[in-house]
Amino acid sequence: MTWHRPFGTVGGDGWDVVVEPDASGWEHTGMYAGRLADGESRGLDAGRRELVVVPLEGSVLVSSDDAAGRHEATLAGRASVFAGATDVAYVPAGSRLSVTAVGAARVALVFAVTETVEPRFAFRHVAADEVPVELRGAGFASREVRNFGIPGVLEADSIIACEVVTPAGNWSSWPPHKHDEERPGEETQLEEIYYFEVAPEDGSPASAAADPIGYQRVYGTEHRPIDVMAEVRSGDVVLVPHGWHGPAMAAPGYDLYYLNVMAGPGPERAWLICDDPAHGWVRDTWSAQPVDPRLPLGGSR
Repeated sequence: MTWHRPFGTVGGDGWDVVVEPDASGWEHTGMYAGRLADGESRGLDAGRRELVVVPLEGSVLVSSDDAAGRHEATLAGRASVFAGATDVAYVPAGSRLSVTAVGAARVALVFAVTETVEPRFAFRHVAADEVPVELRGAGFASREVRNFGIPGVLEADSIIACEVVTPAGNWSSWPPHKHDEERPGEETQLEEIYYFEVAPEDGSPASAAADPIGYQRVYGTEHRPIDVMAEVRSGDVVLVPHGWHGPAMAAPGYDLYYLNVMAGPGPERAWLICDDPAHGWVRDTWSAQPVDPRLPLGGSR
C-alpha cells in the first residue's frame, strides 16, 4: 500500500484530492479538497460522516440541511493557509451539504465516519477569532498549531482536526509519536491524515516558487511495520494508519503547512499519544530554548 499519495494521483468527481475508506484497511477518516470558481457550488450527502469545512484559500458559503432545519454560514477565509486561522464549519452526519465559493476559493472537507446517520451534535460555525492558536515546541522544533477541531473547542462524535504551520528549516511532529492502541489514560487509537502545502518563506527570490518541498517520516514497530520517507509538495497526502510519525520537516527556505484529520474506533474522543522512547527526551530541552520568533507566521502570500 502506498501511504504517500502525491497531488494529481488521488482526485475524482471534480475534487483534486479524495481520501476515503478503502480496501487497504483505511476505515475512519477522509477528505475532499479542490478549487471552486467564484459562485461555483459543490454538494455532498454526509450520510454516515461528520465533516468540518476548512477554507484553504478564499471564502465559502456553507449550506446544510438536516433534521433540525437549514443552516447557513459564510466562512471568512484567508489569502493562503500561511496567512492565519480561518473560519470553519462543523456539519453533522445525515446532512445534505453545499459549499459555494465567494470569489475564487480552495476548500477542504474533512470527515470522520460515524456509526449511524443520526446526528449527535449540531451544525456549528467556528469563527477564526474563536480558534485557539498554540505555539508548540521550541527552538528548531517550534511550530504553530491552530486547534479549530479538537476536544474542548469543537463538540463532535469522533473527528479531531487541526492545522500546523512549521517555519522554514524547522521540524514538527517531533519527537516522533504514535496513537494506534487503546490504552486508557495513555493512548488512543487514531488513524491520521496529513494534507500538505508548501511555500517559499517571506523574502525568497522568485525562483524559490519553482518546486517548494518538505518531508514526512512514518515508521513502524516490530509487530506492525510501516516505512514512509516522503518528499511532499502542495496537495500531497500522507496517511498514517499506525506507527511512529515524525518528523514533518520544513526544508530551509520553505514554510510547511499540514492539515491533520484523526478519528478511530475507541469510545473516547481524545488525542492521547506516546513518544518514541528513543527520542522523547527532546521535550525536556524545550524549557531552555525560546520559541521561534517567526511564529505565529500570519501575513499573506
